[in-house]
Amino acid sequence: MEIIAQKPMRLDKLLQEHLSQPRNQVEQFIKTYGVEIDGKTTKKCGLKLKGGEKIVYHLPQKQSHEAQKIDFDVEILYEDEDLLIVNKPPFLTIHPAPSVKEPTLVDWLKHKGVSLSTLSGEERHGIVHRIDKETSGALVVAKNNEAHRNLSRQLENRTMGRYYLALIDLPLKEDLIVDKPIGRNPVHRTKMAVVNNGREARSAFVKLSRSESQKYELIAAKLFTGRTHQIRVHLESLSRHIINDFTYGFKKKRDIIGRVMLHAYLIYFTHPRTGEKMMHKAPLTEDFQRMLTSHFDMKDINEKIAPDYLVSRFDALTGRMQR
Repeated sequence: MEIIAQKPMRLDKLLQEHLSQPRNQVEQFIKTYGVEIDGKTTKKCGLKLKGGEKIVYHLPQKQSHEAQKIDFDVEILYEDEDLLIVNKPPFLTIHPAPSVKEPTLVDWLKHKGVSLSTLSGEERHGIVHRIDKETSGALVVAKNNEAHRNLSRQLENRTMGRYYLALIDLPLKEDLIVDKPIGRNPVHRTKMAVVNNGREARSAFVKLSRSESQKYELIAAKLFTGRTHQIRVHLESLSRHIINDFTYGFKKKRDIIGRVMLHAYLIYFTHPRTGEKMMHKAPLTEDFQRMLTSHFDMKDINEKIAPDYLVSRFDALTGRMQR
């Protein structure tokens, strides 16, 4: 496809208007496939056009994804005609990709016959947002394009979000908000890092409970921006690390089934059709629960992870920071 920039504007904004797609989907397309501008390929979403440039882009061809044997199930937390919320287990990839050989969440959804939106392309049907393969917890899936557009707008303006639970290797000194830019690590290109020229990134962290040995701590996190590995990178900047997160510095030996101890616990948004404010809890996975039972006072834990208590702690923190 070929278009001409009619006026000065950002590349991602131009394509967003031309394709009538959510900004996050357009950004993903540019970063993945690239766009030709006057014969030169770029993957810079924020590239500023002067006007008059010829933009050529190629929509990805539908790729066949071999039928996979689905021998697992995924917990559905909520479902109606517009969306469903699942509790993604750890080690489950969200959508197919050339490097992914095992069945994915999208494969499972199709296997179950769930109606899915098509805005994200053939391989990402229904996927509004993602979480890392090792991360577990709440994920919303759009069943139709209208719901997908609405939820994507909420994701962009941060009226949709999640509260995470994480087990870390060293207790925080206090509840705090971290406001540090994140970009690609200049040395290790597969990692992200706090860098001066990175994109704005803001996270809130709340202390919940210390382990009986005092070595570990259960914390909660809330994101005000949506950068790759944001929680993990901001914790690393505080010299803290999520248990089993060896990418960002956890030092102890990984056990046989160890995974990053991060769980998307609460998800909140406005229902795209009814306008109802919604919040759903994703029960802790077996491995996360086992870690808590082995190292923490569960009476204290159950009090601290009650949704009303958890939300009130973040409200108090953000209110204190704004004064």
